[in-house]
Amino acid sequence: MKVLVTGAHGFIGKNLLVHLIGRKNVEVITFTRQNDVRELPNLVKKIDFVFHLAGINRPMNEEGFQEGNVFLTAALCEAIASTRSKIPIVYTSSIQAKLDNPYGQSKFSAEQELTDFANRTKSPVYIFRLPNVFGKWCKPNYNSAVATFCHNISRDLPIQINDCSSKLRLVYVDDVVKHFISVMNGETLRSGFYDISPVYEVTVGELAEKIRTYKNSRNTLVTEKVGGGFDRALYSTYLSYLKPDQFGYDLCKHEDSRGVFVEMLKTKDSGQFSFFTAHPGVTRGGHYHHTKTEKFLVVKGEALFKFRHILTDEYFELKVSGCSPRVVETVPGWTHDITNISNDELVVMLWANEVFDSENPDTYPSPI
Repeated sequence: MKVLVTGAHGFIGKNLLVHLIGRKNVEVITFTRQNDVRELPNLVKKIDFVFHLAGINRPMNEEGFQEGNVFLTAALCEAIASTRSKIPIVYTSSIQAKLDNPYGQSKFSAEQELTDFANRTKSPVYIFRLPNVFGKWCKPNYNSAVATFCHNISRDLPIQINDCSSKLRLVYVDDVVKHFISVMNGETLRSGFYDISPVYEVTVGELAEKIRTYKNSRNTLVTEKVGGGFDRALYSTYLSYLKPDQFGYDLCKHEDSRGVFVEMLKTKDSGQFSFFTAHPGVTRGGHYHHTKTEKFLVVKGEALFKFRHILTDEYFELKVSGCSPRVVETVPGWTHDITNISNDELVVMLWANEVFDSENPDTYPSPI
């Protein structure tokens, strides 16, 4: 399949291209601002599907809306009609097509061009009226609050908020691309208007606070719930605006005669992650917990785990090597310690089910 992408160098175009390029049996042809509209008749002779993403939303004057949105769309439709082939078109319109402003009017007119084309040629046309789209590679300080906030906050630059309670309706660029590719794959057969889901609603104030929290998490080590939904998409977007020299950050290292202890990540309701080392012959631990639990994973070296029941004195031990990954759990009511029994440094990953609270550590010394 040969696919034409207009506006290929734009925000959505870039994201779509990286999903298309490399797919089996898909050849991508691009049309950008460096191309001339007179090239379209020859380009469309070669293609089977069109993603029409090109458009203008900030022209030098109002006439630019007509030229970039309406005239280009009309020229594309005429070029395809001349091939006498039923070539499907996905078009990125805007929810502003319902509004009485120059940009919205131009988008509505472009929609009419496509609808007339579909009725005339019976070619499938899929029109997506998009709200604000966010994600990686969106231009900051242009027309996206998400892009501007992510860019500026990550660089300690100021942001301007006129109304914290103002609401935004957002869709994530990966969801947009997913919908587009499903149409290309033939999963949507009916021409017409389509929406992208999910749509996320957030106030401008909430958006800024979330992004500030992501930035501050490097200091607090506390991560938000970024594994799904809006926070997953927004956190990924925020990270995409980091400069390469911001990709890494330092952690606090606690070191004594036994080795080092480093906290890596804390969660609000699922504990924390850390690691520690122990020199040969060194024993760590020698305490028990009433409620707190932990998981240990030896990454390097060999360790002897010893356990003793604090009431019955029942004793248990096991050896674990970094060569054979195995998780060892501490059990409430059992005192435990860990000894490095190798001639090399012992390195152990640790997860605790709660974030350490110095005021209530739930840790009681009890050597084995």
